[in-house]
Amino acid sequence: MCENILRVGIIGIGNMGTAHANTVYNGKVDGMRLTAVCDVKETRRAYCIEAYPGVKVYENGEDMIQSGEIDCLIIAVPHRRHTDYVEIGLKNGLHVLTEKPADVIAAKAGSIHQLARESGKVFGIMFNQRTNPLFAKAREIVQSGELGELKRSVWIITNWYRTQSYYNSGDWRATWAGEGGGVLLNQAPHNLDLWQWICGMPVSIRAFCEQGKYHNIEVEDDATIYAQYENGATGVFITTTGEYPGTNRLEISGEKGKIVLENGSLKWWKLDISEREFCFDSKEGFSQIPYETVEIVPDKPETAHLGILQNFTNCILYGEPLLSPGFDGVKELSISNAAYLSSWCDNRAVQLPLTQEDADLFAQKLQELANHSNYKETYVAEKMSGEYSKRWQVRW
Repeated sequence: MCENILRVGIIGIGNMGTAHANTVYNGKVDGMRLTAVCDVKETRRAYCIEAYPGVKVYENGEDMIQSGEIDCLIIAVPHRRHTDYVEIGLKNGLHVLTEKPADVIAAKAGSIHQLARESGKVFGIMFNQRTNPLFAKAREIVQSGELGELKRSVWIITNWYRTQSYYNSGDWRATWAGEGGGVLLNQAPHNLDLWQWICGMPVSIRAFCEQGKYHNIEVEDDATIYAQYENGATGVFITTTGEYPGTNRLEISGEKGKIVLENGSLKWWKLDISEREFCFDSKEGFSQIPYETVEIVPDKPETAHLGILQNFTNCILYGEPLLSPGFDGVKELSISNAAYLSSWCDNRAVQLPLTQEDADLFAQKLQELANHSNYKETYVAEKMSGEYSKRWQVRW
């Protein structure tokens, strides 16, 4: 590694990988330089040769990783290979940033955590919506205890609308063998991550996941999750790619008030006295608690993917705290794994962290679905703009 310059290699030059490659190649990430790319498709390699003069182009990922041309690896391949390349990258002394989700199977993603800790390398995941200032503020309010003990969270996140054409655009999309899941694994990982990042991890999940409810696909395009927390709080998470217009509304209630994130602002009801205290001290049956209402609008822009790339670079070069550690990828993936398992097992409660028995059962049932998958090698290629689409950022 040259002083203050991080040489990066990107594996997977599809939609996301192309956007990352263009961003780095065009010098938008201070301290990061694109030196190598890799893709198994000849057409994508040909594109790279033309688009990125001076950048080495590889067909085999391990060849690039072992080339000595790079200091860090960005992984943008299909979900099932994320952990594989994280492991190979770390074992070869590279810093690693993987696209979300961490994998398809939480236990597999978690299996490399000891390696990541012992490697001494920076391990990050592309949870780009953590850069949104409203979610950061919500986390600050909750984690600081200003809402008191949490009672309930409800997130309606139904503005992930997709057409059938979208699902037809890639051979791996919306198949159990290719993608490994639907809206919970492709679109909603951002929200599942933010949900646990703000409110903490639940201890139990029940879920209802409906496969192909609104599209001709084999995976779920509609899901409702019911969560329970250690302190007795509950949570509901509703998502789909089949409603239009959709909603993005997160409400979190606690003993000292509530916050609501919707329409690009955060509204905060701050009780003058804790509801639990007031409930038992008040001498009147219909008393109301005085409160102050505060509305917070973003004080800075959401830096999204570029923000994660810059933070990842700064962490390696200057020791800046990592906003999106790779270890956190297992948390949101554990929620979606538990949701799938609950749905496949008559909507029973699934405990978190997953027991070994449930982890094995999840892997078994996922493999059974993959064995009967409609995964096809032929596909209609989606146009790759090379830019970060607004659909990948927070939309209200």
